[in-house]
Amino acid sequence: MKTTLEIPDPVFRRAKSVAAQRGIPLREFVTQAVKEKLAESRGAADKPWMAGFGKLKRLRKETARINRLIEEEFEKIEPEDRL
Repeated sequence: MKTTLEIPDPVFRRAKSVAAQRGIPLREFVTQAVKEKLAESRGAADKPWMAGFGKLKRLRKETARINRLIEEEFEKIEPEDRL
């Protein structure tokens, strides 16, 4: 089936470049990409517990920052702790 897609220029250029490197037409590259994406989404439906996996990744930096603050605070010696 023929269709028309609007693809951002940088994405199109990258896809065309990768397809050329693999020695396949852009049409085949796009078909493979769509098949992979469809298979990926089907796999997620088979494992509903995976839906939340990785959702807290954005908090890694904040957790590291909080841990650094805690460590810094525990490294301080309070006047009443000095001998």
